[in-house]
Amino acid sequence: MKRLSLSILFLFSMGVSFAQVSCELKIRVENIKKLQGSMKIAIYDHEDHFLKREILSKGKPIEDHNVEFIFNGLGKGIYAISVYHDENDNGELDANFMGIPSEPYAFSNNAKGMFGPPSFEDCQFEIVDGFQEIVISL
Repeated sequence: MKRLSLSILFLFSMGVSFAQVSCELKIRVENIKKLQGSMKIAIYDHEDHFLKREILSKGKPIEDHNVEFIFNGLGKGIYAISVYHDENDNGELDANFMGIPSEPYAFSNNAKGMFGPPSFEDCQFEIVDGFQEIVISL
C-alpha cells in the first residue's frame, strides 16, 4: 500500500511539473503590404527538420497589415519559425525561375540568409514557460 501511494504521488508530481512548462506562444507578423491571400506559419523544433518538417503550422486570411497566431501547449525548448505571405492563396511559396521566392517571407529573430534561407541557429529562440510573444516583420 505504501508503494502504491508513493507511485501515485510520483505520477501526480510529474503531471504538475509538465503543466508548469506549457507555454502560450503569440506570434505577431507585421508589415504586411497587400491585403490579399493568407499568411502561412510553421514552427520547427530541431535544426535537422528546419524548413523540411514542422511540428506545428497554421494559415490565416489577411485582413489587416498585422496578423497574430497563438499556439498553446508548447513545451520548454528551442524553436524556430518561418512565415510567408501566400498572396495568391495557392498553398505554396512561389518562386521565380531561379528559385528565389517571389512572395514575402520572414523568420523568427527577423533573421536573413545570404544566398538562401538563414540557419536554424540564426532563427532559434527558447521557450521557458508561461506566455511568450514573438514579433516578425515581413
